[in-house]
Amino acid sequence: MSDKPSQPAVELDALQVAEYLRQHPAFFAEYDELLPELIIPHQSGQAVSLVERQVKLLRERNIDVRHRLGQLMDVARENDRLFEKSRRLVLNLLEAQSLEQVIASIEDSLRDDFQVPYVSLILFSETPRFSNARCVTHSAARDAIGHLLDSGKTLSGVLRPHELAFLFGESAAQVASTAISPIQHQGMHGVIALGSRDANHYRNATGTLFLGYIADALARVLLRQRPLADEGRG
Repeated sequence: MSDKPSQPAVELDALQVAEYLRQHPAFFAEYDELLPELIIPHQSGQAVSLVERQVKLLRERNIDVRHRLGQLMDVARENDRLFEKSRRLVLNLLEAQSLEQVIASIEDSLRDDFQVPYVSLILFSETPRFSNARCVTHSAARDAIGHLLDSGKTLSGVLRPHELAFLFGESAAQVASTAISPIQHQGMHGVIALGSRDANHYRNATGTLFLGYIADALARVLLRQRPLADEGRG
């Protein structure tokens, strides 16, 4: 009886072992006795077991998850505050009995409740229909900030000097970042802009969604009040 030649041992490299473990994630569940024997070098120079390494990684991931959850909670709380302020403002607008009250409500709320230092409300009209609000012609608005109105959406960021001058007048030099929303509904056109001394305050979309809601509500309230203003001049 002749002996069969022995098969040469197959050598596995690290990549093959790693790929095998990826394809068999339950491997150590079946061979858990190996876990304490697996040693991983640590930056301190001391060796730690795989279990200790896994515990450390899970702890670090848990800290990261808790940190991200905390950030989400902060955003949620800020959104709740913005929603409540927006709700109060819209209710005040609906209760306003005159154009004067509408304009006063929007400006007072944004400055006092929202703590916005610079507020600009400009309505577009070929005739000065609103005695207590700043009115400019459509062509003047188009020349100054036309490209900001083209999208019909609320925008935020750093504006050019002539745009700031049009929106904020003498206060333009104090405004470092701006959120701007068009007012447009059934022939009512205008713009509302918020300014901050902080160049980063309006660099992202924070709060701009609520500004869009306010602009939409304001357009409808102004449209309702406009016939009353026209009758008063008649």
